[in-house]
Amino acid sequence: MKKLSDRYKADITRLVLEGKKIAVALQYECDPASAKATGLKKEDLTPVRQAYQSWYSEALACVTQLLPSRVDDFVSYYKPLKPRKSLGFSNYVMSDYLFGKTVYNSNTGEYEVATGSALSSIFNQYKIVEAILQRLDSTLFDIRALVHADLLDDELAASDELNKHGFPRGAGAIAGVVLEAHLAGISDARGIKIAKNATISTLNDTLRKADVLDTAAWRFIQHLGDIRNKCDHKGSVDPTANEVKELIDGVRKITKTVF
Repeated sequence: MKKLSDRYKADITRLVLEGKKIAVALQYECDPASAKATGLKKEDLTPVRQAYQSWYSEALACVTQLLPSRVDDFVSYYKPLKPRKSLGFSNYVMSDYLFGKTVYNSNTGEYEVATGSALSSIFNQYKIVEAILQRLDSTLFDIRALVHADLLDDELAASDELNKHGFPRGAGAIAGVVLEAHLAGISDARGIKIAKNATISTLNDTLRKADVLDTAAWRFIQHLGDIRNKCDHKGSVDPTANEVKELIDGVRKITKTVF
């Protein structure tokens, strides 16, 4: 998980740099002197209209996942969240720039609102992404949890398919492994010591004693463990497809609600 977290950090760092380059490229269009002061050369930058849309889509996904409180702010710099009575410097956004919208005063022969008005919007957007880096260390566990949940989803999907095709015992065994891995991951993240070959039952009891699980969750996991044991051990009664579906759905619920 550490390597995956490092990859997330590298991707966000790349997004910040790409956002800065887009902002400076726009800066070159409207204020070349100040753009040169950034140390980035114009010939090394991709034109804004060519680079912005893909950057925005990826950056929005990043902000949505890791800094959801700033999503509306981020989007508002791309498109107006409310109808505008008129177009002015204060409400000019990146979509206006992409469409080439301007306000020209024929009396003065000057632009009251030029495409360079979007400069503050793109700078604000890339700064929001940069803010994610500043709090990344405190959210690495959240990133690891998200990656972990994605991996477990894949395993449960495979378990579902096995059960649908008439292999409930194998499907239940896979779901049990997912549950065991999730409980072990919670213990590790919280610094709770567990036995080397801890079972669902011992993990469940350990987390209950550490007040990570309430009684209802503990009993629910205990029930799921009983179904898993039925799948793992040959007995007089085979697990039914419905029982295994209950196990899979229950494990999916635990991986989404217990951390």
